[in-house]
Amino acid sequence: MLLLNQVNAYLLEHSGKQLRPLLALLTGRAISGVCNDKVLRCAVAAELLHTGTLLHDDVADNSPRRRGAPTVMSLYSPTASVLVGDFWLSRGIDLILTKCDNEVLSLFAGCLAKLAEGEMLQLEKASSLDATEEDYNTIIFCKTASLFKASMMSAAHSADVSAVQMEAVKSYSFHLGMAFQMMDDIFDYSTCLNVGKPVGVDILDKKFTLPFFGFLYNAPCEISSEFVERLRLLDMNSGEEEKQAMSREALALVERYGGLDYAYNRLEQEISKAVTSLSVLDDSPAREYLVEFARYMSVRKC
Repeated sequence: MLLLNQVNAYLLEHSGKQLRPLLALLTGRAISGVCNDKVLRCAVAAELLHTGTLLHDDVADNSPRRRGAPTVMSLYSPTASVLVGDFWLSRGIDLILTKCDNEVLSLFAGCLAKLAEGEMLQLEKASSLDATEEDYNTIIFCKTASLFKASMMSAAHSADVSAVQMEAVKSYSFHLGMAFQMMDDIFDYSTCLNVGKPVGVDILDKKFTLPFFGFLYNAPCEISSEFVERLRLLDMNSGEEEKQAMSREALALVERYGGLDYAYNRLEQEISKAVTSLSVLDDSPAREYLVEFARYMSVRKC
């Protein structure tokens, strides 16, 4: 168990923003004014499942770094990352099975299925290079927004939510999760934001994201089609210089043809919908935190 303890200690030392448990706790307070034990369990389960899926994602994406630090995959091995990911997932599932009710189990089980579906669709579209914006919306819902929904809806359920309140939480968590991923995708094309992450990575992974769709919509067809065809020829055997040139060209094209403006407009739509969703909840500090959190999505730097 020495290796497992070492990896777990490393993960705790390099933990992320822990947004999903925070949102679960705020949801519980916004609904009932307190966080009971059932809400706390939902928050813990959300973080356990999130960490487990990230460990798997790093292997699937061959990611050398996350949050500025080496991934478990690169520091130990892909096998270690998968196995520790399984450990965190199993702990989360065990908590849900033994301490939560069937509705919470259903919410998180559905989310885990969506996470897998999103990864598979993303792989499929990276191979075919025919992704539409509808495909993109499906992918980011499955890979990101679905866990926001499960975290917050399970907490709301555990706080004895009304039907009207649950619809509000469902809508807010969906639009917030979509906005969160949209901003992450904007980071990848924003050299001026200095967010500490490498830029121009998504296009080398053949991921069509919102800024790139803005370029596809606004650029002359011959320019967009020619770029996509050259991207199709980019493969594992392509040289590093060729890859970096392709990445720089993508950044320039997105900037030239208003791809970032398009993405920011879509982002603001999602934020507005998230904030509007909360109008049915009673005024409270927790509700205001949720409102401000949604508005923060467009200005966050990490």
